[in-house]
Amino acid sequence: MNKLFFRLLVMLMSLSLIGIILVQVYWFNNSFKNNDEQFKFHVKQVIGNVADKLQNREAYSFYDKYNHYKDSTGKIPKRDDLLEFYYVQKNPRTNKTIIYSNSIISEDFKISSGLFDKKFDTESFKNFNSKRVTEVYNNNKLDNSGLQQSLIPDVKIEKSGNLDVLDNAQFEIFFKDIASAMPLQERISKEVLRELIKKELEEYGVKTKFEFAIYSNGLATKVKSDEFNYDKEATYSIPIFTDNEGNEKYKLLVTFPHKKKFLLSELVSITILSIIFTLIIIIAYTSALNQLIRQRQISEIKTDFINNMTHEFKTPIATINLALDAIRNPKIIDDREKVFKYLDMIRDENKRMHAQVENVLRISKLEKKELNIIKESTNVEEIINDAIEHVNLILEDRNGSLNLHFGALRKTVLLNDVHFTNVIVNILENAIKYSPDIPKIDIYTENIKDMVIIKIKDNGVGMSKIAQKRIFEKFYREHTGDIHNVKGHGLGLAYVKRIVEDHNGQVYVESEKGKGSTFIIKLPLIN
Repeated sequence: MNKLFFRLLVMLMSLSLIGIILVQVYWFNNSFKNNDEQFKFHVKQVIGNVADKLQNREAYSFYDKYNHYKDSTGKIPKRDDLLEFYYVQKNPRTNKTIIYSNSIISEDFKISSGLFDKKFDTESFKNFNSKRVTEVYNNNKLDNSGLQQSLIPDVKIEKSGNLDVLDNAQFEIFFKDIASAMPLQERISKEVLRELIKKELEEYGVKTKFEFAIYSNGLATKVKSDEFNYDKEATYSIPIFTDNEGNEKYKLLVTFPHKKKFLLSELVSITILSIIFTLIIIIAYTSALNQLIRQRQISEIKTDFINNMTHEFKTPIATINLALDAIRNPKIIDDREKVFKYLDMIRDENKRMHAQVENVLRISKLEKKELNIIKESTNVEEIINDAIEHVNLILEDRNGSLNLHFGALRKTVLLNDVHFTNVIVNILENAIKYSPDIPKIDIYTENIKDMVIIKIKDNGVGMSKIAQKRIFEKFYREHTGDIHNVKGHGLGLAYVKRIVEDHNGQVYVESEKGKGSTFIIKLPLIN
């Protein structure tokens, strides 16, 4: 996978993820707004119904009193004709005449003054009735005024009854006039109002806390709930108790302190699912991206490893080939001294390749937990001395020096002498390898609590902060700049870390670019 395609893939995946998150946010906001609009619609329906019920409730109360007063007279009401209306229609072709008449009659009820708390001479209530007559004349002559003169109609239909429209109009006018003069507390109580609002809200499925108040000319009245607090975003109002002139003296205000919480509660289940799925997508995306980056790194490491291994084997193989060609030379084959010299070269180069293969196999076995490590009680300083013997020839070849500063009083550690010797050898070889000048190495030991500390300090090229974090990773090798003769394939320090950790210890490095490095190993002592 080339870099351009990789970057394009990462960019498209990132844009897709951002798009999904933005769509989720848009959907949530849109759903919240829709719920808010639906809530607003339901609340307006509720307070509208409450306002109507307050008006009807008051009207029924007055209507009961009205009927009670009207029935209490015990007298025949006085009738007055208020209006008499005639309509005549004649069909010249069929000679049929239709006459329609409608009379509106009022009945006055006189009420005794004893029915009232205050003393009046008399009091009256009016009731309205209508009388409707339809007459049909066939082949009869009427006078020019359209009224029959002692003629008998062929068909006559009479209807009569209460004129509810006028009765209701008269009743509504007088009860509104009376009610508008009464104090608000006598017209409605806050307990009754609370029950009306609560019942209506439950019918519309609005199950959240509410507070209410009745305002008069912009000021709160005593008819209100104890915790009412006006909030522009969560308060709804409607006029109530309008008078005959349409004046809106009172307003009912209903507020919902937990409105947002209620609206969010309706979205909480689907929102939680949306968040969970979005998090799953983010985790999957992050994991996939991490795997892509990791695969790229592994691919690069694999390429470096193959190149390094090829380089490591190329020189021994070439040396062996040259030695074999030399031995086959007739001039050399009879010279035993030279033959043995070339055979020693072949053996050394073969050991070198074998050591590289063993190093790779050791790491592989460590990862598979197949490497059998038997630990015994051992003096750690003796292990250090053994490791020094392995690198003495290399150190002398570079004219280097190694100084010991053993300060530990307790030195006995449970470890495997072979593998731990390899640990110290690997660190010492690196110290020699990465020293561009004459190598100078100092080894320190000391005790801190129940631990023995081993410090191996060199005067090499040092390493960057990034390299210090990754130096113990398998196959990792920092670029060495002008030092071109540094060979290896990045397995030595990975092996060191695995062996030290298997001994319940810790290993880390302190370094500064151009000022050398110090490897520190901490091992638990045997009590």
